[in-house]
This record gives sequence, C-alpha cells and structure tokens, in this order.
Amino acid sequence: MAEPTPDDASDKYIVPALERGLKLLGEFGGQTRTLNAPELARRMSLPRSTVFRLLATLESLGFIERTDGGSDYRLGMAVLRMGFEFLSSLDLTELGQPMIERLCNDIKHPCNIVIRDGRSTVYVARVMPPMPFTTGVRVGTRLPAHATVLGRILLQDLALAELRKLYPEDKLEVFSSSTPKSVLELFDMVEVDRERGYVLGEGFFEASISTIAAPVRDHTGHVVAALGTTIASPNIQASRLDDLVQKVRACADELALLLNYKPAAGRAVNVISIRP
Repeated sequence: MAEPTPDDASDKYIVPALERGLKLLGEFGGQTRTLNAPELARRMSLPRSTVFRLLATLESLGFIERTDGGSDYRLGMAVLRMGFEFLSSLDLTELGQPMIERLCNDIKHPCNIVIRDGRSTVYVARVMPPMPFTTGVRVGTRLPAHATVLGRILLQDLALAELRKLYPEDKLEVFSSSTPKSVLELFDMVEVDRERGYVLGEGFFEASISTIAAPVRDHTGHVVAALGTTIASPNIQASRLDDLVQKVRACADELALLLNYKPAAGRAVNVISIRP
C-alpha cells in the first residue's frame, strides 16, 4: 500500500495537537511579543487547560519561554535557531551575502536582500558599513510590502487581479504621504517600476531614509528577491545617485546570473566587478 504524500493529504492526516502548537507560535509577532495563557485561549478559541498543556510542551522544547519567570510568555531561542537555519539554507542568502558585503564596502551604505512572504517583506541578508546608521531593521525584520521600496520590487510579477487578491481591502494602510492608497495606485506604481528596472524612493516608508533597489530573478525569470541600499536622506549626494543606481542594479543582475537567470533576448545585463 502506497504511503500518502503531502499533496494527497486531507484533514484526516492533520495532527490536531501539532497544528494547535504551530498556530500558538504564530500568535507571537512584532506587535505581540509577549502573551499569557488566558489571552492565547481567547485568541485561539481553546480551553485554558489545552493552552496550558501546549505552553508546557513548547516551553520544554525551548520554543517559548516565560518572561522573568512570570505568567507571560515570549518566543524562545529554538524558534530563532530554526529561523537562522532556514535563512542559511537559502542559496539566495549564501550567494548574496558576500556580494552585498562587497557592494557595501564599495558604496559605504547599508545593503540588504529581502524576499516576500505574503504581504510582507522579510530581510534575509544585511550588511552595515562601519559608521553610525540608526535603524531598527535587521535580518528577520518584516515590513509591509506595499509601503516599501523593496516590497514594490517584489510585487512586480503580480497582475492586477493577483494584487487585488493579495489586498482585497478598498484602502491600503498608509505609512507616509508616498504610500499608495489603493490597489490600483499600487499597480500603476509597480508597472512604472518594472519598466524602469529599479526603484529610487526618497522617504517612501521612513521620512529620513531613502532606498535604491533592483529585482533579483531566478532561472524561471520570476522576481525572487529585491537587493538594495538604504541611505540617510541628509547624506544623499545627487551627483552620486546615478553611480549608486548602476552599482545596485549590477549587483542584483550578478546575483540573478548565479541563480541561473537567463535574460530575455534584447535585455542587457550589466555586471560590474566590485572588488573587496
């Protein structure tokens, strides 16, 4: 008798306790770093006794921990270890990390690689130059895709119908005066970005931060990541912008070639060798 495969799995193959445990971990996030058992029971519509058993199991495995021995819980180091193992398993990260290190050394600005997870961008690689630069962004940080320059890059493959499915609401959440307020406005913006081949956004998400970003495509031709640099607005030199854009695009194209991307006929890929 053949073993069932994940693709054949139906509800009868789902392990309820495992499902509940994973959903419990998913309740924690940037806005809810700590939660207690009663709040989790309310959120998950489960009896408190069930939640206490889930918490005890997850705590014993290191996936959650108590905050200073109190009644609140937060994510534990086991979750962090799994996250870093996932990031390090990505060819994108392995190949891209040394490349953005070289780019950062050359342009002297922070450089990042991000991927999309649903409506969010996730930073999977980041390099900072040896100079002060105040930002809360780090590897693992999630930001809204529609409201960030890097996110706009990652939405380039989506048709209008796909964007509407991703953002079914009438009005998008606004973070700055530059944030698109509707799906149609977002789509028009992304269409222009695609034609241009890169995005330069000044104060798009944070008023004092500007970003230059370009798409990274894989062997299928789809955008799998966005590669970019962030610059404190007071440090922007207009005379350097063209050079910065060229170097960011070249680095993104070079990473795409390593991912076996084959440009369409007629599309030039400009790769600049950036020496350490």
